[in-house]
Amino acid sequence: MTKDKLQKCCRVLLGIIMVVCSKSTVQASSGETEDLKKQITQLNDRITQLEAKDKDNSFENLTLPDNLKWLEKIKISGDFRYRHEHIDTETGTTNPVWKSGRDRERIRARLMIEAMINDEWDVGFRFATGERSVMSNDMFGDSISANQTLKQDFSDKDLWIDLAYFNFQPKTISGFKISGGKIKNPFYKAGKNQLIWDGDLNPEGIGVSHSIALGEFDKLYFTGAGLWVDESSSGVDTSLWGTQTYLKHSMKNSNYILGGAGYLDYGNIQGKTDTYGILAGNTGSGSWASDYDIFEIFGEYGTNLNDMPVSLYGNWVNNLVASSSGDTGWLVGVMLNKASKPGSWQLSYDFRELQADAVLGAFTDSDFGGGGTNSRGHCVDLTYQLAKNVQVSTTYTQAENDGASGAEDLDYRRLHASLMLKF
Repeated sequence: MTKDKLQKCCRVLLGIIMVVCSKSTVQASSGETEDLKKQITQLNDRITQLEAKDKDNSFENLTLPDNLKWLEKIKISGDFRYRHEHIDTETGTTNPVWKSGRDRERIRARLMIEAMINDEWDVGFRFATGERSVMSNDMFGDSISANQTLKQDFSDKDLWIDLAYFNFQPKTISGFKISGGKIKNPFYKAGKNQLIWDGDLNPEGIGVSHSIALGEFDKLYFTGAGLWVDESSSGVDTSLWGTQTYLKHSMKNSNYILGGAGYLDYGNIQGKTDTYGILAGNTGSGSWASDYDIFEIFGEYGTNLNDMPVSLYGNWVNNLVASSSGDTGWLVGVMLNKASKPGSWQLSYDFRELQADAVLGAFTDSDFGGGGTNSRGHCVDLTYQLAKNVQVSTTYTQAENDGASGAEDLDYRRLHASLMLKF
């Protein structure tokens, strides 16, 4: 409300007070009483007019000038996570022993900026924290984790470009999309499992997806991608070409079932020198001994039990050209309820086994078994919606690793306790 309007309201209120006071201290004739009532009515009408005029000038009715209309096409979002982590590991070959447990505090912060170019094109940028690695005179951020450990005398933390992409969705082809740059993972993961891909991995290249409705209850999905794993100025590049398809059948009461298959073909990786130390359980000594042509099948079923959403899912992978017998991996899991409204919760559990050369170890789950392949075990997660856009969660993994030194069934335990905030 402006200063002028405030002064007018004060004068009106003062008039009402004077009228009421005069009525209570003097004996007015019937004619004077009618005059007083009339004055009060007029004052009330004036207040109503001022309130209506002030409402018309509220922020709800403000519009941006033409030279700032572009701001309406920009969306800013992000999240912050604080995590306590405890890790216990077993080492040795013939008589394994437990190492002293490790405790650390970690943060993850991400800021997303999305902009609509027009009805068919949009771009996105996301900045995120992440650990720094320096090897062979190259500096880069961890591709499968945006966590930053709180350490090194209160040192400042790195910020990386986590996503930088364009999307093209032509209006003439419903359900069709092309993405390019450092993109979100285009491949579907049943139950959001991380058997092949860590949840933080954002590949680089071109991804194409298309969905086709097959009647009222069925939908067919296709995905293809050409991705660049490593560019070399002095040799051949390492690439990844992949395709995936699945069919989803919807039923009554939000029930659904889906199943699909995919194929991933890594080019020029067998015999490639492991410059950055990311063999991560794959067979090799300083270079990859195996090629990786991976076939996968997956399925998922969703239903409701007494209004509680439940999903069951599974994933199976096989490296068709593995140089070792460790060419297979699998996972089965279940998810109960959904943490969305304040006071709601979500519980998930999975069991998995991932042999040494079933997938590329550099891109699989960075937490399970310490990251990489050659492990098996359990993972359970409980999430609670504390308030709107605020969650707390606890994740526990218990795995057995087969070390490169020939040791087998080395225990690995990891506990996360996290606070997550989104905006």
